[in-house]
Amino acid sequence: MTFDPETTTFLIAGPVRIHPRVLRAMSMPSLNHRGDYFHGIVTEIRELLPVLFGTKGHQVIITGSGTAGLEAMYSSLVPKDGRTLVLTNGNFGDRTNSIVRRYATNVTTLSAPWGQAVPSVAVKAELAKGDVKAVCLVHNETSVGLANDLALIAPAVKASGALFLVDGISAVAGIPLPIEEWGVDAVVAGSQKGLAAPAGLALVHLSDRAVAALHPGTFYLDLAAHLKSLEKNDTPWTPAVPLFLALREALLLLKEEGLDHRLEKTHRLAEASRAAVRALGLELFPDPRYASDTVTAVKNPPGMGDPEFRKVLERQYNILLQGGQAALAGKIFRIGHMGIADWPDLLVTFAAIERILSRAGKLPAPGQALREVVDRMP
Repeated sequence: MTFDPETTTFLIAGPVRIHPRVLRAMSMPSLNHRGDYFHGIVTEIRELLPVLFGTKGHQVIITGSGTAGLEAMYSSLVPKDGRTLVLTNGNFGDRTNSIVRRYATNVTTLSAPWGQAVPSVAVKAELAKGDVKAVCLVHNETSVGLANDLALIAPAVKASGALFLVDGISAVAGIPLPIEEWGVDAVVAGSQKGLAAPAGLALVHLSDRAVAALHPGTFYLDLAAHLKSLEKNDTPWTPAVPLFLALREALLLLKEEGLDHRLEKTHRLAEASRAAVRALGLELFPDPRYASDTVTAVKNPPGMGDPEFRKVLERQYNILLQGGQAALAGKIFRIGHMGIADWPDLLVTFAAIERILSRAGKLPAPGQALREVVDRMP
């Protein structure tokens, strides 16, 4: 079989498969982005964004990738004075650390080995010193398939008075994120993850406290400028109009499905994936207690690298999974099951994996991985 991007079983950790309704929405002829019609689209998006974040508040739409949203958040909110605490245990946590250090002069970084949780005791000890003004971390670390337990540290962050700044790019609409309950002041979502829209937009939710703390950072990514324009249902700079049209349709789909239903489905897909991995005799990469619901990271089968495993899935079975990043390249594979991923995707994927392992003489229990998926289907 030749790889075909139009018919592939597409389960990477983002971008994700896009619904035909969302794809069709982008086929609109060119629009005047300063005209009434486009302003109406922005109005609709603003009314729908609370469906995505699970709460109302101040919400910004930025033409740019998720990293643009992160830079907007950190450059506009990390304090000029006082200490910023960064937590990292994966590739995207390291990226947060790099961005924050561009804009803050007093930064403490707490690191854990990739795939392991940053000890909450260490976080609370830093907060107890009383000089931390902002805490920055990744909610869901797709590079290692780990979801950080924000609920463990949220009360301490809130008690400290520090701003709670969260990279929620691969968590929003995939993993529960009770923004108000946890006292999150700013969170960034990416259009191409749990929302299942095309890549290229960053969505930022801000609390009242975060809005009051905004200060000039970069020019293009100045959150205060974006908020001011959105009050008039406009954007400060030229937007990616087709992506806004796609965003509106993806938000409508999410509203029709319901955020709680999408979160529950994503969790069930994750549970099925983890059970199937165990049935294959394979091992999760992260600490299983913190395994992500949006992406399952698995150590490669013994003696099999990308050419013998993941590339065979792509070239022979038209299934696209993702490999490891940085030091994990060639050592793990990652199955994304967020957005509009569904049960047939898992069945096809694990059937092909079973076939590959069987041919290599590495399948301990033929058919068991598929049974684990089927047993968890609604």
